[in-house]
Amino acid sequence: MMLIIQCPECGTKNSFSLIQSTYEGPCRCWKCRGTFVVTIEEEELKSCEPISEEEFEKLINGNASTR
Repeated sequence: MMLIIQCPECGTKNSFSLIQSTYEGPCRCWKCRGTFVVTIEEEELKSCEPISEEEFEKLINGNASTR
């Protein structure tokens, strides 16, 4: 499934590919490189909030260590 998520920093539309219908985690804008966290439930965007680069790195590193 493919979702379009608008960057909260610059407004650019980003394509987001999902394997499952639910996701909560970090994203990065392809254009401005802004970081944000999204919550998707049943293939619907529920929230999209900007986060700092430090928060983004913590989420990425935390997710990588649990795989």
